[in-house]
Amino acid sequence: MIDQGLERKITIPSILKFALPSMVMMVVMSLYTVVDGMFVSRLVGTDAFSAVNIVYPLLSFVIALGTMFGTGITAIVSRKLGEGKQQEANENVTFITLFAVGLGIVITILSFVFLEKIIYMLGANEDIYAYCYAYAFPLLIFQPANILQLEFQSLFVANGKPHIGLTVTVAGGLANVILDYVFIGVFHMGIAGAAVATGIGYCIPAFFSIFYFTFNRKAQLHFVKPKMDWRVLLNSMTNGSSEMVSNLSGSITTFLFNIIMMRLVGNEGVAAISILLYLDFVLIAISLGYSMGVAPLFSYNYGGGHVRKLRKLYKISVGFCMGVGVVMTVGTLLFSGTLASVFAERGSRVYELATAGLMVYAFGYLFKGYNIFSSAMFTAFGDGKVSAILSFMRTLVFLVAFLIGFSVLFGVNGVWSASLAAEFMAFALAVFYTIKKKSAYHYLP
Repeated sequence: MIDQGLERKITIPSILKFALPSMVMMVVMSLYTVVDGMFVSRLVGTDAFSAVNIVYPLLSFVIALGTMFGTGITAIVSRKLGEGKQQEANENVTFITLFAVGLGIVITILSFVFLEKIIYMLGANEDIYAYCYAYAFPLLIFQPANILQLEFQSLFVANGKPHIGLTVTVAGGLANVILDYVFIGVFHMGIAGAAVATGIGYCIPAFFSIFYFTFNRKAQLHFVKPKMDWRVLLNSMTNGSSEMVSNLSGSITTFLFNIIMMRLVGNEGVAAISILLYLDFVLIAISLGYSMGVAPLFSYNYGGGHVRKLRKLYKISVGFCMGVGVVMTVGTLLFSGTLASVFAERGSRVYELATAGLMVYAFGYLFKGYNIFSSAMFTAFGDGKVSAILSFMRTLVFLVAFLIGFSVLFGVNGVWSASLAAEFMAFALAVFYTIKKKSAYHYLP
């Protein structure tokens, strides 16, 4: 049976229509953390806001697992659908989903056992430890659901039904926003209320997706009796390793940002860098969503040997990602004060720091879109090695090197500049691999 979702003409309207649900979905997902931060900062305080960012690396590890399994298995099953191996694709999906849930439960239990040590290790001091614990403890309960909803985001796209993934993700996002206000503003649950609201937001798409893939037998992808295939598991983890590396690297760099800004400025510095990182979640969400949305099309057309479609798809994608980068850069420069004021009072020390940082940080968006897309494209081709190299160098090696070096040389201004320098170096590396691999995957003549 031909998958009508992936078997399509490659035109700008067609591609944007197909990728739009994924883009909106990623924006909504990014708002989970941003909305928490906004309510916590405004209704609880900036110390509590700093605590949310201190805890983030722990949660980012779980997000990394869900993203790895989602992108990894999607690349595999999309290619198999292109090859006409539907039953095998369904067996793979079922097995990977069960494994991911089991792993999520184990990690959640271990996190509970060592939570106090983990919080202090992440850089919390006595002033914000209680906030960190109050936020992390309830949110950990929902992490298996978080892994599931992240995996299903990609699988809905591979199933040719991105609009369904969008609908349930938006439902979860709206629930998160409403419950943030209810739990924090009405019931005065404080930072714990933000955690519970986010967790419920995870559960809505997770539980719906379980029902959908279990009972909708007419869909291309659905749950069947699982077949343990450890090679597919390994390939799934390898294919999705670049996305996992990106998230894990984000945990490490967030930790470093927090430690360095705590040393240079104190709690206000952590709050300021938190604003930049939170806004970054939203501003790169369009590029992430587009890359996730078109990845199954790259896998499907590569598996089917459609060279002309691959080349056209690549050309459209490059133009889109570079265009988005320009828009994000200009928009951030023009509205830096407005963006910072979402989290901090105008005229406050935190507001001034964040505004100054955004004026430098903004230029990194010129390169981020293509960097994100190139890594996702190689994942779609099943080239986990190149994809992982691009993500590892961009989100960890380059950024850590410039962050440490520039902060020593230039202080706070060096912290703001580190991301820009890292993105430029990553862009050069991505262009190098794009040229090197064109004969292998035929996206360029």
